[in-house]
Amino acid sequence: METKDYFRYIVNEIHTVVIATVDNEGFPVTAAIDMLDTDDRSLYFLTAKGKEFYDRLKKRKFLAFTAMKGKDTMSRVAVSVRGKVKELGYEKIPQLFEKNSYMYEIYPTDESRQALTVFQIYEGTEEWFDLSKKPIERASFVFGKENMETKGYFITDNCIGCNKCVEVCPQTCIITATIPYIIEQNHCLHCGNCLTVCPARAVERR
Repeated sequence: METKDYFRYIVNEIHTVVIATVDNEGFPVTAAIDMLDTDDRSLYFLTAKGKEFYDRLKKRKFLAFTAMKGKDTMSRVAVSVRGKVKELGYEKIPQLFEKNSYMYEIYPTDESRQALTVFQIYEGTEEWFDLSKKPIERASFVFGKENMETKGYFITDNCIGCNKCVEVCPQTCIITATIPYIIEQNHCLHCGNCLTVCPARAVERR
């Protein structure tokens, strides 16, 4: 999938996410927020200017959230986002209400909606994690001007082909056709077993 597909999944399939921000003492605070729209490059949500959540967004200009869907752990999809936010103001409110008509029940009058303002998540990183697949499926991507960082476990040229890592891999995602072995990054749990057991110290975490 492309970035736009993940954004559409968040807005249309999950919708309510748990956002983490940081308070004045440096402690994390969470809030359940609806992701109301996407333009395929960013995400949009709103909040009232009287909330402490608004104050944290204005001060830090950064957030993180995880969105999940599935009836139980083994059928669950999770998307995690870390990104920069900016306030857009009131102009986009009518459009967001038209797309999310239930919002009229929460803020029924024009006067009550004056308390609201829109935020855009315009740059950041995301990770997709799907436990319903066998083996599991994961993907990392960026949006805006953020650069992609290489993360995970990788097998270097020090590999001696001893199969120790293969024996402890819970997702059987290590390819042994060549030496050094190759870890399939889109199926890796990042458990670190391969790093722990490798006698040649051929596995590195990036």
